[in-house]
Amino acid sequence: MKKTWCVHSPDHDKISRLVTELSCHRPVAAVLVNRGLSAPKEAASFLKPSFADMRSPFLMKDMDRAVSRILLALERREKVLVFGDYDADGMSGTALLFNFFAYLGMEVAYYIPDRLTEGYGLTPQFVERQAAGRNIGLIVTVDCGISSHEAVQEANRYGIDVIVTDHHEPSEQPPEAFAILNPKQPDCASGLTCLAGVGVAFNLALALRKRLRDEGFWKLRPEPNLKASCDLVAIGTVADMVPILQENRIYVKAGLEVLATSTRPGIKALLDVCNVTNGRIDTWDVAFKLAPRINAAGRLRHGKMGCELLTTSSSRIAQTIADELDHENTRRRDIEREILSDIVRGLEASSETLGRSLVLHNPTWHEGVIGIVASRLVHQYMRPVVLIAVTDGMGKGSARSPKGFNLFEALVGCAQHLEKFGGHQSAAGLTLKAENIPAFSRAFDRQVREMASPEDFIPRLDIDTEISPAEITPELADELEALAPFGTANPEPLFVLSDMEVRSARVVGNCHTQMQLVPAGNSASRSFQAIAFNTAAEKPIPDQFHHIACHIRWNRWKHRKSLQLIIRDFVTH
Repeated sequence: MKKTWCVHSPDHDKISRLVTELSCHRPVAAVLVNRGLSAPKEAASFLKPSFADMRSPFLMKDMDRAVSRILLALERREKVLVFGDYDADGMSGTALLFNFFAYLGMEVAYYIPDRLTEGYGLTPQFVERQAAGRNIGLIVTVDCGISSHEAVQEANRYGIDVIVTDHHEPSEQPPEAFAILNPKQPDCASGLTCLAGVGVAFNLALALRKRLRDEGFWKLRPEPNLKASCDLVAIGTVADMVPILQENRIYVKAGLEVLATSTRPGIKALLDVCNVTNGRIDTWDVAFKLAPRINAAGRLRHGKMGCELLTTSSSRIAQTIADELDHENTRRRDIEREILSDIVRGLEASSETLGRSLVLHNPTWHEGVIGIVASRLVHQYMRPVVLIAVTDGMGKGSARSPKGFNLFEALVGCAQHLEKFGGHQSAAGLTLKAENIPAFSRAFDRQVREMASPEDFIPRLDIDTEISPAEITPELADELEALAPFGTANPEPLFVLSDMEVRSARVVGNCHTQMQLVPAGNSASRSFQAIAFNTAAEKPIPDQFHHIACHIRWNRWKHRKSLQLIIRDFVTH
């Protein structure tokens, strides 16, 4: 699908100021200005994120109350249950709190529900059948709970207090929990709205450690270094695709360092099965290697496998689980490809015109995989997608949307057709009766038409600035790496390079094109190594580019590195 290039023109004076104040290269200054970082002090903090810049976790609404209740449970030796979601965000946050509570000496257990048999979130059935019978005094949720009104009521009926830690969009009326830690609550003044579920859990651990420090608790045992838990925070934060800004940038940068030298048996085993052994780990490794394998547990087997991997102290057990998750991830990809190809074939064979949205349902689809397929369809057809797996008259759906469209808001407008729903701006889950799917489909498409125009869904490349061949240097590549970690809201910088000739080209890996480029009309100039992924078959490489949109990276191989242009798109004469 043809993309619209949006080349930014950041303010020249702001760029010049950053170049002078930070002694950085012009393209880096342009990127910083595009990210809203035109003040030198703010930009310098972005380039060197520090734990000293973190806001106090006690700014979060109900944090004092939550900390006091947990410390009361510690004093009373109550049984505490950490209840988490079955995705990588929920499992990493659950593992973090479970490990921290256990270190405090609490009587703690964790629970991850089964996606297929129990569904999402804390339920009244779980409280009645399991929590009440186990004499649980306190439940702490992770990455869920903000919509669990009935379950919290049931817990209150049994005398079980509930502390909700969540980051999903809250409803107008929150559940009647003992405390709710969710920075998206309208009356929460923390400003920590970017956090993933694991980030909220991490802030709870930070607050508990601080309160215990003030009370002299750590005189009796070593105070834990919570930076060591940032590997878990990085996994959940990157996997959940929340903005890699503010505190998240601090957590993820520290977490990637911890991951690269991890002593956690589960992480070491996971890195081993992913063949990540070069000592450098970036957000791409987390998003496309580690997280999918952890998520495979909740999608096809049982989410507790992922949590067991992240909490075990046994290398043998860790390796066994990692191998199983690797196998499940392969199976997940096979199922995903089958569903996707069936949908695409059906759409191509249909004579009906696609609407502004795509709502499809099928009784044979695996509900643990349809969210990934929905994401693939959004990328392919550039419109909001809802896929619904139907079983015994009920549909469980996963919804995804293109960047800039508020999916959650659209679902609010369709609430009369749904049994329940929840999620974020770009991803959500829903449950509805099968008989209501046609009405929901019409209502959802109507919402999309009212909230967006067709132009909003044209794929676009946001390009930071035009760059000249003379500006592409090893020093620039080093400075660009300082802008990492990249991810949601902080994408890898993209530049326009004009009038380049192809000195040589060859196909590598069956579908990628590796090239040597030189400025047009200047064959004596230095050449640039470049690669265009997945283009060899579908988009022939010309002899000359009028414009290319590219990233500038170090290509590392066997302890050597060389500058490389990663071509995202190009325009010929």
